[in-house]
Amino acid sequence: MSTIPPFHIAIPVHNLEECRTFYRDILNCEEGRSSDHWVDFNLFGHQLVIHYKPISDEKTHTNAVDGKSVPVPHYGVVLPWQTFQDFSTSLKDKGVQFIIEPYIRFEGQVGEQATAFFLDPAGNALEFKAFKDSNQLFAK
Repeated sequence: MSTIPPFHIAIPVHNLEECRTFYRDILNCEEGRSSDHWVDFNLFGHQLVIHYKPISDEKTHTNAVDGKSVPVPHYGVVLPWQTFQDFSTSLKDKGVQFIIEPYIRFEGQVGEQATAFFLDPAGNALEFKAFKDSNQLFAK
């Protein structure tokens, strides 16, 4: 797999301090620049920015994937296999409540992957995944 430039994503949060603590202490993201309305984080080499947005009554939409209700939208990072295993164990140890517990999706098929879904304190859905064979990332 070639080296990919870091992505940048900005997401809404209704409680900046609670989410700052979550990304810093639960996901172990290094904090970068910040203001009273946003905070930058290093999310596995990518730039994640949490921006304050007042809470809303929007409902989460889901799509069925591999028999699971996958929240849309969601974001995350494709990690190396062992990093995913260590990271998901760390999340369990820290008491993270999963929407979809870590498991192997599409087992024995093209695109086989480890995946896990959970929410940040603002209700943003995150998915972290890993492929034993990184060439399967875009396989059909």
